[in-house]
Amino acid sequence: MPPLVVDAAWIARIKSELPELPAVKKHLYMTQHALPASDAEALVSSREMSDYFEHTVGAGVDPRLATNWILGEVSAALNKHEIDISQAPVTSKLLAGLLKRIDDGTISNKMAKDVFGPMWAGDGDADEIIAAKGLTQISDESTLEKIVDDVLAANPATVAGYKSGKVKAFNSLVGKAMAASRGKANPAQVNAILRKKLS
Repeated sequence: MPPLVVDAAWIARIKSELPELPAVKKHLYMTQHALPASDAEALVSSREMSDYFEHTVGAGVDPRLATNWILGEVSAALNKHEIDISQAPVTSKLLAGLLKRIDDGTISNKMAKDVFGPMWAGDGDADEIIAAKGLTQISDESTLEKIVDDVLAANPATVAGYKSGKVKAFNSLVGKAMAASRGKANPAQVNAILRKKLS
């Protein structure tokens, strides 16, 4: 029987075609994206899951935000419908579109959950659903100041309570401002404006 000679170029080509092992991907996610070991482990639980994550991040989404959503909302929907991520109606591209709207301040993380459901149901992409539902977050400073001013004027007792040291009164005012905006106000801006006006 003639000796088997394996060509070095052939070996190199085969190696280049092999997918990265889960342990390698896990280490990469932990070092490159600063993800906790438990999250990285979950993301490499299947080739399809890691591909979904990488495509979402590759579209320009913050890795931590992508991880939170994939292991949170997406995984919950997969479990509920008993399907694999490769069958998810919300593709990595659609999810990236939604998460970019959180990142650019168009909607809050909480509002995004109201968009995700219709996306899963096939009602359109994030921008279409946000427009149809009128969910665009209010970030205009003057509009938010008017909302806060109205809340402060309508709740003098709560304002007095906050100024006398009742910390919970501040949260109450934030809640009232958010309610007045029907949940559309940028929460961080509302907090900042309230603190400024109460100081």
